Amino acid sequence: MALTFLWLMLLAHAGLVSPQASPQQPPKTIFILAGQSNMSGRGGVINTTWDGLVPPECRPRASILRLSAELRWEEAAEPLHRDIDVYAVCGVGPGMAFANSVLQRHAGFGVVGLVPCAVGGTKISQWARGSNLYNQLVRRAAAAAQGGGAIQALLWYQGESDTVNEEDARLYKSRLQQFFMDLRADLQSPLLPIIQVALASGQGRYVEEVREGQMGIDLANVRYVDGKGLELEADHVHLSTAAQVRLGQMLAHAFLQTQPNLVHLHSSHAHHASKPLHTFLLHLLKPFLIISFSTNKIIAYIVYEF
Repeated sequence: MALTFLWLMLLAHAGLVSPQASPQQPPKTIFILAGQSNMSGRGGVINTTWDGLVPPECRPRASILRLSAELRWEEAAEPLHRDIDVYAVCGVGPGMAFANSVLQRHAGFGVVGLVPCAVGGTKISQWARGSNLYNQLVRRAAAAAQGGGAIQALLWYQGESDTVNEEDARLYKSRLQQFFMDLRADLQSPLLPIIQVALASGQGRYVEEVREGQMGIDLANVRYVDGKGLELEADHVHLSTAAQVRLGQMLAHAFLQTQPNLVHLHSSHAHHASKPLHTFLLHLLKPFLIISFSTNKIIAYIVYEF
């Protein structure tokens, strides 16, 4: 009884006794997924048919939503881009594995909203400011944030189509950097975290030139994960389902590294983030709790059965 009382005091003091967000409520944690077919997802697609296999890491959960083509929030499920990348057959992409991995590591993000925007076969020049693809991305991002949510990051995987032509490959870095700067400006988020994927494959001979451009971007809060070596489908261009799962987990790890306020209990910073009553109660409850701190709240998970 005493332990139960202390637990309730901790919840009340931390401001956590509140209704849980439901799928009908707009998510507060939003991620944009953009680029071309490997972001859209071709995992499990063979001869224009998706095998329908969804690995456990990509399964739906009530706390992961997607913004549909009609700008409505709905429970997310593979294929995430089914009504966005409509001129191809979509399969498994990295988005669901990314969201599940983020929530498994830090459930304090609450309900996560994914905004699919990727379209297969597109060049970086087709994403320039003022283009249809660019305008659609900005429109969907704005719609996603209307419910009070915050765009946490752009996940970007594109460039295979720019490996065919030498000039496209040569100009890729400057075009990509301009795209990132324009998008941040139009989203009014000058330091928006951007996590891109350095190519795992390409459609032409200039793969390394495009990869060098991707890895050479020199903007604050822009980082990359390296897709080189991930398993490809039989077409030698698209990632397999297993590779997409791995990529989603890599993107999640990279995103969490951009969040300096996620501090664990064993960190010395955790004591500075808590108030005196928190410190006293946490000292008593430490054997029974795993605590994850953010800047303005505490999320606690009971790992002890009363």
